[in-house]
Amino acid sequence: MMRLSLAIGFVALALGSAIAPAQAQRSPALRPSESVWQPARTPPGGTSWALLESTEEDQRTSGGVIYSKPKFPQSVRALGGRRIKVAGYMMPLQNSARQTHFVLLAYPPDCPFHLNPAPDQFIEVRTGGPVAVKNGVATFEGTLVLTGQDESGVFYQMTNAREV
Repeated sequence: MMRLSLAIGFVALALGSAIAPAQAQRSPALRPSESVWQPARTPPGGTSWALLESTEEDQRTSGGVIYSKPKFPQSVRALGGRRIKVAGYMMPLQNSARQTHFVLLAYPPDCPFHLNPAPDQFIEVRTGGPVAVKNGVATFEGTLVLTGQDESGVFYQMTNAREV
């Protein structure tokens, strides 16, 4: 789990630094209401990131390392072990254009102001078969597993997932 957290940090850092300064200057100014500041939209019949983000994080620090555990509200606990549908941004964990193991982020991974997602803003996903990496929003359905009691910082996992 620590390797997953490190991988998320390194990929986010690489994505954030991949924008050349000249390109960033040519981009129109973003207003806070634009999509970069919003989580992926909830698909019809799906689970919202607002609900998943309602989980509180209990942190402790030891030896310079931050450990965190979730405090799931009842509304999130009710989803544990059930199939849910959620939309988000794929962050590959494998060296391939097709993935069976990746992280689904609530917010776009290329925003330099949101490099480190909180534990309630991503889901570790495992699919039944390879799916193509998407640059935009992708929607997945699978069984939600509530995790994080081991203080790994990974609160959500989705198993047997498929793209919908």
